[in-house]
Amino acid sequence: MKKAFLLLSLLAGLVTMPIQAKKVKITPEQKGLQTINLTTAKAHVEFLASDLLKGREAGTESGHIAGEYLISTLKQMGATPLMGDSFVQPFEGYSYFNKTSGYTVDPQRIEQIMQGPYRVAHMRNLLAKIEGKNPEEIVVIGAHYDHLGYDPMLVDDQIYNGADDNASGVQAVLQILQAFLSTGQQPERTVIFALWDGEEKGLCGSQYFVNHFADIKKVKGYLNFDMIGRDCVEGRNDHFNYMYTAKDSVYADWLKGDIQRHSLSLDPSYSPSDDFSGGSDQVPFFNAGASIMWFQTGGHPDYHKPSDECKHINWEKMVEITKAAFLCFWKMANETL
Repeated sequence: MKKAFLLLSLLAGLVTMPIQAKKVKITPEQKGLQTINLTTAKAHVEFLASDLLKGREAGTESGHIAGEYLISTLKQMGATPLMGDSFVQPFEGYSYFNKTSGYTVDPQRIEQIMQGPYRVAHMRNLLAKIEGKNPEEIVVIGAHYDHLGYDPMLVDDQIYNGADDNASGVQAVLQILQAFLSTGQQPERTVIFALWDGEEKGLCGSQYFVNHFADIKKVKGYLNFDMIGRDCVEGRNDHFNYMYTAKDSVYADWLKGDIQRHSLSLDPSYSPSDDFSGGSDQVPFFNAGASIMWFQTGGHPDYHKPSDECKHINWEKMVEITKAAFLCFWKMANETL
């Protein structure tokens, strides 16, 4: 009788049996993606683009302060320096005494410049790494952290804050580094995370790295960020430019697939190219033979003006681009190129 009553109770739903929840396996990619967020993006950009940093001009005290903030952030993450026990790669850029002249790190040009009055800027790249299973192949991701400084002769706003150019790119490198660390998985290739100094003075930091990095021939790919925080096409707040080396058509496939798979609110323009001679940090790597990815939202009315401020940033899109770039760079670090 008791057995019959129990059976009836079960059928009537009066007695419930515990159901074991099925665990969903999260991939390393998904673990990393979950760490990229709006709060962290705002924290980095709002500090780097604050008036207190006076425009982060390379070779100045404010540029040095920006560097110290980034070094502190790298340490807090538990990142590993690329060389020795320091994240810093110091270097000097040389220029003719005329303030309108650009700077160079090329030894031959430096020799010419030093024949007369000249100027020297003391700058610093910041470099971290994650060792790969295959040390013979390297990929690099980078963004410049310097900007144009300030001009005391300007009326009203004197500070070139550089929120989009390029605090937006710096936060992306930092968040993607955290994402890689959070996956708990060693990448197939060694990965270098670079924050360049002196880009605004003539691509000084990235060119110095390419000139002096002993393993430059091992670098298979480079992903560049330069301005990923603005809406530059009217009516399209999900648009950005995705430029990549034409021979690497798989880079477009990766991005298209990731946008769909992860429901990212992005609608990029795909721009394969055989010429990366334009003015950003991908140039030295392209000239050295590396494949290129370049994420950028394009020019805008506040470019290289004091009005490049945080209030104009499209924060949500910037974070979505950072997520998309992480997914593409994860493949660059792990899949066959």
